[in-house]
Order: sequence, then structure tokens, then C-alpha cells
Amino acid sequence: MLSEVFYLNLNSIELQAERAVDPTLKTRPVAIISSTDSNGTIISLSHEAEEEGLYKGMKVSIAKKKKQTVQFLPYNRALYQRVSKYTYDTLSTFTPVIEPSGMNGFYMDMKGMPLPSGDIKGFGLSVLKKVESRISLLSVMGIGSNKLISRIITSVVPDVIHEVSFGEEDRFLAPLNFDVLPTARLKSVHKILYFLLINRIGQLQKLSKYKEDFRTLFGMYSIQLANEAAGRDTSLVKPPILKDHLLEQIVLPKNTNDESILLSAVQDLAEKIAFELRKRRKVAKKIKVEIHYIDGFRSYKIGCINYPDDMSISKECKKLFLRANTRRVSIRSILLDATQFKPYVEQENLFYIPESRDMEISRAVETIRRKHGIGIIKKANVLHALG
Repeated sequence: MLSEVFYLNLNSIELQAERAVDPTLKTRPVAIISSTDSNGTIISLSHEAEEEGLYKGMKVSIAKKKKQTVQFLPYNRALYQRVSKYTYDTLSTFTPVIEPSGMNGFYMDMKGMPLPSGDIKGFGLSVLKKVESRISLLSVMGIGSNKLISRIITSVVPDVIHEVSFGEEDRFLAPLNFDVLPTARLKSVHKILYFLLINRIGQLQKLSKYKEDFRTLFGMYSIQLANEAAGRDTSLVKPPILKDHLLEQIVLPKNTNDESILLSAVQDLAEKIAFELRKRRKVAKKIKVEIHYIDGFRSYKIGCINYPDDMSISKECKKLFLRANTRRVSIRSILLDATQFKPYVEQENLFYIPESRDMEISRAVETIRRKHGIGIIKKANVLHALG
């Protein structure tokens, strides 16, 4: 039986996610930016972009002047959240207790879980391989007795997987820079450590033995800092409360500003959202249509869905798209995000109204899609535009 905490870290989740949905980016210099404004910065970038002289934190205005060959992509939070959710679901097949840390990290409480192979590293590697095979993402893993140690491992050890055994925590931490400890990064604590010329955790470990002096120096942070320096962490792995979203996104086969092609893409996404809403017997108080342009600019509009038939949702999403698309620049991708769901109760009408007809058509198409897959039937305009 296992007694460790695994920490899985997805390296550069933003870049990996973008390249997963658009394979043409795999060998190109790519930079993911926080905003297209002059104050926007580079959040993540490929090795090819680094070779071009770009770096994390660089102002977008400077980067765009410096290099014209780099593909600048807007920060696509919805995509990264969806990839993170897929990863969470994959890890849930190994343990029911998982705590996300941001979008790229996951703590896995393995206490009491059976170890099939008897080799803890081999078991950890099987987790990494499953994530790679199902989601096409590369990751690294730290294995330790608690959350603190397992996370630090992935930030300082270059190996794909590394384990620090119980009782070896202080020895593992001793040669490391104190910046890996969360409390040591606090501004007031960092100033004291800098003044005392302390840079290694081993020095902190020795100083913490003089409890009164340590308390005088670090005050309210002394106990927490001493525990972290020794590799002690009693915090539990806490599963999250997940918000419910329906997300559909398309990366266009070819960058374009052809309105007929773009509206066909919106219609295809809208019908997928409608299909899922009918399965849930719900409508959405909020639907967001988000556009990503090739120059990194992003635009969106928000509406609501009152009826779950294909026609109503397509009409609403097309209206939002036309309101959001105010530029002549070619579009790279389109995203639909439905949330804030409420039950849909269909009322019987004495008179035949358009909404009833639209729902009947949607259900007839849905019967075929449920049997053969959602992509088996497409409208002629969608088939012509997207294939």
C-alpha cells in the first residue's frame, strides 16, 4: 500500500495545449501573450521563440517589433482549463483524491492505494504515460511524503520522475536555495534571510535549532518556516469544487476572414453545444462566443440560451459572433463556452409554433447522431466550409 503524495507537473501547459489542437505549431516559434495591449507580456514560449531572442515577461510591443516570424497567440484560458480538466479526469482513474494546483499541477493522495507492480517509480511512470497517451501532454512527477516535498522535487530535479523517501526530507532540502520554500518567499522573511546572508536551506535548518533566536528573527512566521525547512507539511490533499462548463472550440483549417466559412464553423460548434444540452435536459443562462485572431487579439460577446434546439442556439451564437467580430484580420480559432445551467422543461402547446418544429427536427437528427456519432450529419454549408 502506498503512503506518498504524487505531484504531477505539466510542463508549459499553454504551449502544449496550443500545439495539441494545432499540430502545425509544433516546429514553429510560438509565444503566448497575456494581452495584445502595449503592456501585455509573454506568458509562455517555445524553444524556437527563445532562440529568436524572446523571453518570458517580455513586453508584447517590443517582441512584435523585434521578430515578425513568431506566431503570437492570445492566452486561451478556456482551452487550458479544458486540458487541465481532461488531465484531472485521467488521474482520477488512479486515485479519487486529487487537488489541482493552478492549471498545470496536480497533487495525488496515494495513501492506502494498492501498488500493482511493487515499484513506486514504475507506478508513477505508468501515470505519466497514460496522461501522454490520452491527452498528448508531457509531464514530470515528484513523489514524497507530503505536498511540499513532492512539489519542490519537480522544480529542482531534472528527472522525469524522482522520489524522496520518508525521513530523507531534510537531507534533500539542505543544499537547495531557500526560495523553494513558500514562507521564505514572503517579502518580510526574504529581507531577513538576505540580511543574514542565508541562501541555503541547510543554514536555515541549523538556525532553527535555536528556537528563541529563530522566533525573535521571524516572529509569526518562525514555526511555519522551521517546518518547511525540515520538510514537514501536514496540509491535506483537497479535491476541488468543479464549475460546470460546456466547451467547444475549433482551430480553423486555414486562417480566414471569410464570413460564410466562419458562420458555418459557429453553427457546427453551436449544434454540438445543443446536442449536449438536450442530453442534460438543460439550457444555459450564459453562452460566450470567443474569437481568436492570428495577431493574438481576442474578442468575445455573451448571451443566453433559452431553448436547447439547434436552430435557436445557432441563431444566438451567430448573432454574438457578428457582434464580436469587428475586425478585418483573419481568425485562427473560435470558442463557445456555455455555463450557468438550469433545467429545461418543455411545455405542451395547443398550437404548433416554430420552436416546437425546431425541437422536433433537432430530436430527429439527434437520434441518428446518438447512434452513429455527432459528426455523422452536418448541414450542407458546414460540410462545404469545413469538410
